[in-house]
Amino acid sequence: MRGRVPVLIPVALDQTYDYLLPEGLQVAPGDFVLVPFGAQTRLGVVWDQLLGPQPDKPPKKMKAIVERLDVPALPELSRRFAEWISRYTLAPAGMVLRMMMGASSAFEPVKPRFGVAIADGSADPPRLTPARKRVLEVAADGLPRAKSALAAEAACSSGVIDGLIEAGLLVEVVIPERRYPVPRADHDENQFTEAQAEAVHHLRAAVDSQAYSVTLLDGVTGSGKTEVYFEAVARTLAVGRQAVIMLPEIALTSQFMNRFQRRFGAPPVEWHSALSGPERGRAWRAAATGEARVVVGARSALFLPYQYLGLIIVDEEHDPGFKQEDRVHYQARDMAVVRGSLGKIPVLLASATPSIETHVNARTGRYRHVVLPGRFSGVEMPEVSAIDLRRDPPERGKWLAAPLVTAVEETLAKGQQALLFLNRRGYAPLTLCRSCGHRLECPQCSAWLVEHRFRNRLNCHHCGFTLPLPEKCPKCGEPGQMVACGPGVERIAEEVAARFPEAKLALLSSDLIPGLAEMREVIRGIEAGEANLIIGTQIVAKGHNFPDLCLVGIVDGDLGLAQGADPRAGERTFQLLHQVTGRAGRASVQGRGLVQTYNPEHPVMEAIIRGDREMFLEREIRQRQMGVLPPFGRLAALIISARDARLAEQFAREVARRAPPAERIDVLGPAEAPIAIVRGRHRWRLLVRAPREIDLQAYLRAWVSFLPEAKGDLRLVVDVDPYSFL
Repeated sequence: MRGRVPVLIPVALDQTYDYLLPEGLQVAPGDFVLVPFGAQTRLGVVWDQLLGPQPDKPPKKMKAIVERLDVPALPELSRRFAEWISRYTLAPAGMVLRMMMGASSAFEPVKPRFGVAIADGSADPPRLTPARKRVLEVAADGLPRAKSALAAEAACSSGVIDGLIEAGLLVEVVIPERRYPVPRADHDENQFTEAQAEAVHHLRAAVDSQAYSVTLLDGVTGSGKTEVYFEAVARTLAVGRQAVIMLPEIALTSQFMNRFQRRFGAPPVEWHSALSGPERGRAWRAAATGEARVVVGARSALFLPYQYLGLIIVDEEHDPGFKQEDRVHYQARDMAVVRGSLGKIPVLLASATPSIETHVNARTGRYRHVVLPGRFSGVEMPEVSAIDLRRDPPERGKWLAAPLVTAVEETLAKGQQALLFLNRRGYAPLTLCRSCGHRLECPQCSAWLVEHRFRNRLNCHHCGFTLPLPEKCPKCGEPGQMVACGPGVERIAEEVAARFPEAKLALLSSDLIPGLAEMREVIRGIEAGEANLIIGTQIVAKGHNFPDLCLVGIVDGDLGLAQGADPRAGERTFQLLHQVTGRAGRASVQGRGLVQTYNPEHPVMEAIIRGDREMFLEREIRQRQMGVLPPFGRLAALIISARDARLAEQFAREVARRAPPAERIDVLGPAEAPIAIVRGRHRWRLLVRAPREIDLQAYLRAWVSFLPEAKGDLRLVVDVDPYSFL
């Protein structure tokens, strides 16, 4: 054995480990290897430099690499990216590597798939039944097929296939591994307006430069942003590079996939949590070899080991779904910009409601700004009006005010679609006893149980706890006294069914539709006009194009503004309401938006009703500047949790006491988290605020190094750039 090799292992440790290289085994940086680690054999990656503390270990005590796997190596840019993320987020490098290896089946031998094909020189069987004849006609092309697939094509049973194998007319063969179809840059052409053509020119130029840049594609809903950035993808394909398109709700985007296939003649490679293990492994390998020319995926698609990456697109870049809140805490939009910088490639951010951070970067010239000011169809943006619930409250026990009911009736009478939006799942957010006032609370979280009447269950949306709807109060025992308080989308659906019995309803809520295929089918039906009254949560704001939709009613416009502890509450509410109302009138008729609100004078409501995005942005930017909040300042959260309430509080106060003094850094807290208990763990928070130019990570590292080790049940999580303040 000879030589020492540093190996990074995908566990929660921030260092490489040295291993001996056996005689005859050659490895290079990025290679995947099996190594002994404790009592186990673990998968790791050969690194090209040492990370973390390195104890001086004599060679005789060192262990040797067991095996190098026949897997595409992790590219150098991926390794530098992992190191950057680890430094920025304070996450262990091993956990970042684990994120980049998000397909365990990619590192397992590919299992052969067996099927059947027509035998060479086969003669007609002695008894040629119609079923056998159909099978042989299908198989005559010589292509190998699975038995079940051949039987389905020939409309016969698998027994017919077995009989032909026995007769020697079909033979069992190994089916070659499927290849992804190749999108073609020249498959189709789109017709562009003058503004779109100018945007296409700018995006193609960014790709042609083969240099790092960030461009904000800022266009109103329905302006054709997708078709425009497809041309940047086409140019990337034409020069032999890969592209990744990140979407916040990849599992819902059948419409996007259809548009992509029309433009490029083949579907993109998908990457999201709904894929099976083998499919994830296949996609991971395809990205690593360059076979996957275009990947469309959720935020984790950014971390695939691309061999020839030439373009990164973040669609709906403002969406909070790009923030990862588990294990490695990162903002995928910001990490996309970093990945583009490291690889010297262009990054495109697209949105109708850009985030404040992105908008400020575009204003100050750090990002290029390409604007699509009007809709592709030429139809004006929806006219939005407020329904002041102080003057026009709904009837007792109802949730839709009279003006909204009338508008829905008129829309349906014209044969058009209407959408009612409420960003609250379930039937009601609270269930209580009329007799004693007892409220049904989650036993593991400081949160009310949400009634889901369609399932006859009560659910906690924080930990997943569930139980059947009780027939009597669990506290006082009185039967028939449990009452639902407040509306969720199921309750709106109940009211709508009573008010509009002839309407064809579609309910879009993630907890009511069991899987990806079913969700895509519901959305396809809405696009085809099979439903004329849609009720939905924030899913309906995710870039869908419903041509017949002419009216959008916001049931509770004030809902998002109630989160007083969240400095982004106003921004999120504006973005969500603007995106939802923008679904109306995208084809040929100007749409309408009606917002039910108790506070039409609120600046966010005024901006939505006037359609004045600049008014909202100016106010929000001014407030961020005054508060030294992103993008003018930097934030980090420290979250302490434990099953013992006293232990969590004591450790949180000790963490605060040991904060290094710093003149321009504010440490706020500790304070009990707004949701103080989640999954039985008591939670305390501290918030760190600093000017933009301060090295916040250096401060946090120094602080953490002063802390006693969080032993046993205690947990300390550092979230740089927090998006959740609960």
